[in-house]
Amino acid sequence: MPDSVPNDPFGVSLPEEPPAPAPAPDLRATTARGVIINAVFWIAVSLLGFVRGFILAGLLTTSDYGVWGILVIALGTLLWLKQVGIGDKYIQQSDADQEVAFQKAFTLEVLFTGAFALLLAAALPVIAIVYGRPELLAPGFALIGLLPAAVLQTPLWVYYRRMDYARQRRLQAIDPIVAFVVTVGLAIAGAGYWALVIGILAGSWSAAIVAVVRSPYPLRLRYDRGTLRSYASFSWPLVLATGAGMVIAQASILLGEQELGLAGAGAITLAATISQFTDRLDAIISETLYPAVARVAERTEVLFETFVKSNRLALMWAMPFGLGLSLFASDVVRFGIGEKWRAAVVLLQVFGAAAAVNQIGFNYDAYFRARNDTRPIALVSVASLAAFAVVAVPLLITEGLDGFAGGIGAMCVVTIAARAYFLARLFRGFEPLRHIVRAIAPVIPAAALVLGARAAESAAGVHRGLAIALGELVVFVVVSLLATVALERTLLREMLGYLARRPAPA
Repeated sequence: MPDSVPNDPFGVSLPEEPPAPAPAPDLRATTARGVIINAVFWIAVSLLGFVRGFILAGLLTTSDYGVWGILVIALGTLLWLKQVGIGDKYIQQSDADQEVAFQKAFTLEVLFTGAFALLLAAALPVIAIVYGRPELLAPGFALIGLLPAAVLQTPLWVYYRRMDYARQRRLQAIDPIVAFVVTVGLAIAGAGYWALVIGILAGSWSAAIVAVVRSPYPLRLRYDRGTLRSYASFSWPLVLATGAGMVIAQASILLGEQELGLAGAGAITLAATISQFTDRLDAIISETLYPAVARVAERTEVLFETFVKSNRLALMWAMPFGLGLSLFASDVVRFGIGEKWRAAVVLLQVFGAAAAVNQIGFNYDAYFRARNDTRPIALVSVASLAAFAVVAVPLLITEGLDGFAGGIGAMCVVTIAARAYFLARLFRGFEPLRHIVRAIAPVIPAAALVLGARAAESAAGVHRGLAIALGELVVFVVVSLLATVALERTLLREMLGYLARRPAPA
């Protein structure tokens, strides 16, 4: 990547800024290699989760899936806990004594997690009453055991801050592998939703034990009031953003269960699980970039360059997958997970399209976190929550799953608009419409071929079997890939060039 962007990929000219030291070439190489390492890791993990989801969809009943969906959403903060900002603030800081800095962050994580564990334990009986499902209590209390395991994995922050992605991912790989083996094994044995509960606990605690053993610093408690104030000002908007996301997820499952029964809750859970596959590349690029972006947080021209190019890289993957899910949702149900999920087809289609479009400006929050300005993140989340409450909830109540799908689409539009507003204030010349057009372009010929083939099949009265569906899928993937390479060959060549450079020492 050049040190300035007089002409960005969308033709926007940026004014000259006072000269500043450019980021070291080895930082660029380290970041590029980190993207590859993280891509391999997350693709493997995502495929593992994707395969597990389909296996479990076949082994578990829709009611079991519904109970699990309620548990995941009702205790969703277990998964979102790391996003409240303590780890992010630790990455951003530049204290002279890094061992002390880590121990202060670890202490805050212990205090926050302990308080939240008590809150969740008190809330579980209320959740069971609200859902009218007393069977949620036992697995719910068991899942609280994920919280201390998450705290014990904080030594991984050190490797992340050092941009030692290879070591970080080797240690993290233990969790999904153990969870997959245990979950599938117990599901085959007939354990129902307990297979998921025990599997996720086994994976998390296995990773925690290894993280403690391999910790670069000893785990000690160091409390400092000044550090608490600094972390609190950084974190409260992230807590609010997380809370808004949690409300949307919980309300979706709660209303789905109340209006449509456990099968409705299961359909919403399945659609969200499959569409979230597109979010994995967000994690790959955002997590890789964040430590590097934090080092050049005041260089807005460099930030804009990395933002544009990282979005282009993410959309190369997310747009074909999301729109592909929309195109082949009916086939996924018919030939894959079974006709018991037929009612979720429209929901899958909309979630796929929304997941694809939602990648526009997907990593905006990393740039605001790196600049210690987290309030826009909270405001975008509140806007999404408002759209959900005003549009998605009424449509779910009146129109069922199809109406809820339309509401999710409307919420996605509001989210993109809110992101664009704040990004335009940070980056002069940001134009989201150009992102959308460029992202969709490689998929247009692929989708046109598939839709044309289907129209011909319908006109000829051809029976649509598995072979035809697979053939169309191959055409869609190959054409999308070729079109992407043709349109983005310059960027891809640039990324490959960084891999030839010598990376920064860990």
